Amino acid sequence: MNFMRATATANEIERFLLEKDDVLITKDSEAWNDIGVPALVTEPESDLISGYHLALLRPRTDELVGGYLLRALQSKSLAYQFHIEAKGVTRYGLAHDSIKSVWLPLPPFSEQIAIDRYLDYTDRCIRRYVSSRERLIELLEEYRQAVIHHAVTRGLDPDVRLKSSGVEWLGDVPEHWEVRRLKTLCSMKSGDGITAMSIEPTGEYPVYGGNGLRGYTSDYTHDGNYVLIGRQGALCGNIHIARGQFWASEHAVVASLSAGYVLEWFAAILDVMDLNQYSIAAAQPGLAVERVLNLSLPVPPLQEQAHIARYIESETVDIDRAQREIELLGEYRTRLIADVVTGKVDVREAVTDLSKPLFNQQK
Repeated sequence: MNFMRATATANEIERFLLEKDDVLITKDSEAWNDIGVPALVTEPESDLISGYHLALLRPRTDELVGGYLLRALQSKSLAYQFHIEAKGVTRYGLAHDSIKSVWLPLPPFSEQIAIDRYLDYTDRCIRRYVSSRERLIELLEEYRQAVIHHAVTRGLDPDVRLKSSGVEWLGDVPEHWEVRRLKTLCSMKSGDGITAMSIEPTGEYPVYGGNGLRGYTSDYTHDGNYVLIGRQGALCGNIHIARGQFWASEHAVVASLSAGYVLEWFAAILDVMDLNQYSIAAAQPGLAVERVLNLSLPVPPLQEQAHIARYIESETVDIDRAQREIELLGEYRTRLIADVVTGKVDVREAVTDLSKPLFNQQK
C-alpha cells in the first residue's frame, strides 16, 4: 500500500484517521486476487487517514490484537473468503457486509500476542535472508549478463580468429560465424488478447505475458517451444521461453524459431540485443516487430549454439538456486502463517526464546 497526498474534510478526518493497530485491506481492484490484502498501522500520524479504495478494520482492544488480525488476514483461508466474495467484471469490489461476514479463528488474547510476536520475528528473519539472497542475485546477474554477452557474440574459444560483422552494436565476431537477418531464423506474431477476468487461479494452461507467467486459463493458443518477447510498456523487450501448451497474451510477441537452431541460444542472443530500444514511442510504447525482424545477429553453427547454451546454463545455475530459495521461503512463510493462526502450530513456548536466528545468513 502506498501513501499519497490528498485533501479531506473535518468529518472525513474524524472518520478515517488511522490509529495504532488498525488494519487496512484493499476492497476494490482490477484483479480478484488483489482483494483483501492487509497492512498494519504501527506508527500513526495526525494527518494519516484511510484511502477510498481501502477498508479500515479497527480491532476491539479487549478482544483482538491488531498484529494477530494482520497475520490472520494473510492466511490463505481468510484471503479465499475475500476472493469468493469479490464481485465485478472488469473491476472487483467487496461490499461492507461481505467484509463483516468473514470468519476468523480467535484464540485467547495472550495467545494472539504470542502469535503476533512469533510471526513478526520469523517474518523479519525471512526478510533479512531474502534481502541477502536478492543482493547476491544482483551481483550474479551482472556476471551473468557479461557471460551471456561474450558467449553469444564472441563464442567460447578465446583464440578464435575474428572478422568484422558489419553491424555497429556487434563489432567483430568469430570468422566462421554467419551474420544473418533475424527474419531468416524465425517468424514473430503478437499474442492473442486475454483480459484479467479470463485468468483463473487454477486453470489447466499457463498464461504468459510480457513478464512471464501471469496466471492460468482453461484454453491454450500455442503448443510447442517458443521465445516470448515483451511487447508493451516497461516490459517491452523482455525475453522468456515458453514450452508446451500455453496461452500467449496480447502483451507478448511470440517468436517461432525455424528448425536447425537451439532455442536457449536464440533466447540468449535476443536478450543481448536489447530489443526494448526498437519500440515505437507512444503513450504506451510497443515493439516494432517488422523493424526487429530486419535486425542482424551473429549465428554460430548448430553444434556451437548448443555448446553456448549449455555453458550459459552452467554459469548461471547459482542465480536459479538463489531465486528458488526465495520462492521456497515465500511458500514456507505462507504455510507457517496459516498453521500458526489456525492453531496447528503452537508457538506459546517458542515465543519465550526468539534469540536464535532461523537462517544462516553468512552463506
